[in-house]
Amino acid sequence: MKTNAILLLVALTGAASAFAQQNPDAAQKARPAEKPKPAAAKPSDAAPPPIATPQADAPAPKEHPLTALPYTPSLDVPSMDLTANPCNDFYQYTCGGWMKNNPVPPDQASWSVYGKVTEENEEYLWGILLEDAKPRADRTVVQQKIGDYFDACTDEARIEQLGSKPLQPLLDEIAGLKAKSDLGAFLGKQHLRSSGNGWLFGFGSTQDYGDASSVIAEASAGGLGLPDRDYYTKTDAKSKTIRDQYLAHVASMLELIGESKTAAKADAATVMRIETALAKASLTRVERRNPYNLVHKMTVAQLDKTAPAFPWKTYLSTGGVKVTSLNVTEPKFFAEVQKELTAVPLSDWKTYLRWHAVHSRAPYLSKKFLAEDFHFYRATLRGVKAMPPRWKRCVQYVDRDLGEALGQEFVSRTFTPETKAKTVEMTKAIETAMEQEINHLDWMTPATKTRALEKLHAVANKVGYPDKWRDYSSLKIERGDYFGNALRATIFESERDIAKIGKPVDRSEWGMTPPTVNAYYNPQMNDINFPAGVLQPPLYDPKLDDAPNYGNTGSTIGHELTHAFDDEGRQFDAQGNLKDWWTPEDAKAFEERVNCVREQYAGYTIVDDIKINSKLTSGEDVADLGGTLLAYLAWKAADPNETKSIDGFTPDQRFFIGFAQWACENQRPENLRANAITNPHSPGKYRINGIVSDLPQFQKAFNCAADSPMVRSKACQVW
Repeated sequence: MKTNAILLLVALTGAASAFAQQNPDAAQKARPAEKPKPAAAKPSDAAPPPIATPQADAPAPKEHPLTALPYTPSLDVPSMDLTANPCNDFYQYTCGGWMKNNPVPPDQASWSVYGKVTEENEEYLWGILLEDAKPRADRTVVQQKIGDYFDACTDEARIEQLGSKPLQPLLDEIAGLKAKSDLGAFLGKQHLRSSGNGWLFGFGSTQDYGDASSVIAEASAGGLGLPDRDYYTKTDAKSKTIRDQYLAHVASMLELIGESKTAAKADAATVMRIETALAKASLTRVERRNPYNLVHKMTVAQLDKTAPAFPWKTYLSTGGVKVTSLNVTEPKFFAEVQKELTAVPLSDWKTYLRWHAVHSRAPYLSKKFLAEDFHFYRATLRGVKAMPPRWKRCVQYVDRDLGEALGQEFVSRTFTPETKAKTVEMTKAIETAMEQEINHLDWMTPATKTRALEKLHAVANKVGYPDKWRDYSSLKIERGDYFGNALRATIFESERDIAKIGKPVDRSEWGMTPPTVNAYYNPQMNDINFPAGVLQPPLYDPKLDDAPNYGNTGSTIGHELTHAFDDEGRQFDAQGNLKDWWTPEDAKAFEERVNCVREQYAGYTIVDDIKINSKLTSGEDVADLGGTLLAYLAWKAADPNETKSIDGFTPDQRFFIGFAQWACENQRPENLRANAITNPHSPGKYRINGIVSDLPQFQKAFNCAADSPMVRSKACQVW
């Protein structure tokens, strides 16, 4: 499953769900964004600072798990700032109280309504895992696996006792490489049977762009330690400082596995040289948004001609992959791989591999590795002040590695048949609204409308949890072996992924775990997915009236549905094939309307003087706009005569307040800067103010004058 083909509601910033781990570039629903970092003093030889203690205004550390999920209504008046004028700044009006009362916790880069629900889910799962970790005769197989994994992960004494010993066999294997030709067998094992996918390049299964019913092999760009290729190529002062900090971090990690300070500093420079070359040959995130840039079917023989210095046949056979052709997402990147393999000596490649070995395994090692990894990736890049408590990280790892096993425990306790039925009903109502909108579009010709409706009617709705749970019976989980459990879980997932190649697509498969607080659309599957974790208060609230629920969950559903017709999703047909089904005139009319959105969002400032990269965010911005309109129309059709005011707000006002309050957030400036590079979602403020300023329904609901800041003279509308 390709990260570029998954369109989420919000950028995953807190929970480490299975989907997030497999798709680190993915963003959540259509709301939050990822996080940037500020420049710091050059720490070339500096040791990492001690883990910070919680700030005075931060919530006290949790000492006990939740025994029940807390309740906050989906329209929460105390979260508002009623002193603000909704026509001047609707985000402040709806979220001002929440922002004031919810500072960013020390272990977070940002804090949002979604993040808070995620943490509450994690605290609840913590309680489940503590119970399942107790050895007893009546534990189910599912309870044994998730309980013993959690127990091993929280056994800090055992992890400290082992130190770096679990890493040594891999380091010995790297040291034993005799020639560059050995890289084929080594990476074949690490990519396809272990946890090194992404070292030098990525490899796995994917749906065929030309035939979405089948699964093929795919080789992709990779091999970087920084979050994005732009970190290596940007020339501003902050980017240069970050590269200096990265060099210091790589050196510190290499010192932790026994290198001298002098050798580690030199080796860090070697890593930077190799990774910079790979980065410069990689596509930008904006370029990857165009799926046609990623389709390059090749035979293995053709790939071998592109990069003959790499032993592809050995690589594939070591990983147990039997293919004659595959998709190569970025041929230019693999041409650079050929150049680097030819020019860079084996000793430097061993240095590069040692770095990626310790980098990829750091979360499973002792505290000194955790501290250094946290110091750079969370504190430096994201501004996080304190490492999350062990219980939280272990809950996230169980969710990542055994997500559908943990999901069974979560769903059985939290997700009622009534909630599922109501959400399915809401989804169908929004699809009906989309059908009506398509039929009434004045810029789309009948030929394209017919194909659009065909695609709409083919969308599969997945709500709550999979129809068939994943079978983890072959995955061995042992108490007292955290490193081994994590490694075996990664191998299990890698082998499961590789086994798909050459087989029909399993359209029942999910890309998120049930506790995940997020949603997504997959254009190759042509499905919209809403895990149980996102269908609970204050996001979906069965206790409240339809207006705020349609505003919040309805706009989420509409957002994901609109992704099927955004600037990326519209390029896939009803079956998920990459295929142009638009007339040239309609495609031009569509792009003109999307460009209106791009121009609007390009004017918004993220932090300092950094503007939104609207070429990166346009898909999410369009989905926000279209999804909110669809939710409003569906709600009006469901409750056409509703006039009763509640808490002093009319039904229309309650719809828009419910819509806005999912996006309440606070972000560290470092995180905002990082998100400006990596996140395809705009900041929460603009996901609300930018949308309502384009909607006359909002302006009427709050009686906004034509010259109000929340009224755009040139309103954008796509769907």
